[in-house]
Amino acid sequence: MQLTDHRDIAADPATVWAAILNPEVLKACIPGCESMTGTPEEGFEAVVVQKVGPVKARFTGAVKLSDMVPGRSVNITGEGKGGPAGFAKGGAKVDLAPEGAGTRLTYTVEANVGGKLAQLGSRIIDGFAKKMADQFFENFKAALEPAEAEAAVADAVDADGDAPKKGWFKRLTGG
Repeated sequence: MQLTDHRDIAADPATVWAAILNPEVLKACIPGCESMTGTPEEGFEAVVVQKVGPVKARFTGAVKLSDMVPGRSVNITGEGKGGPAGFAKGGAKVDLAPEGAGTRLTYTVEANVGGKLAQLGSRIIDGFAKKMADQFFENFKAALEPAEAEAAVADAVDADGDAPKKGWFKRLTGG
């Protein structure tokens, strides 16, 4: 299964790049992620719990970043083992480009499964893989942008005279 799509993010490419290399951001954005440790250089280890059709499994696996062009592109590949449920392998080619005042994040995702998961059929697996990719990139976009309520007051100062609120990643990085 292969899926290509994009998200326009209201953050500059440097902020988006920093977020895609941050294990805390990745953990928060991956649906069902229980833990994420490691570094961009050495790779990450993750534990993810997901239910695919009638099969629920805890996947433990490794995520590697390769072909990094700082601020522009990265390949993300991962493989997880879910015990009797089988395994999942996948990857995403992520490209960043300035788009107006923000960034256009374009991605191509590939996913493969084996074991009991593969017995569910390609229609279920493809639908699940698309849902996971969409959720991850929507969560990623939300982590970098103010919430809708915050966006409504983004140009205003609140009643206490404080600066407008930022998305949680921007608060974390001071961006």
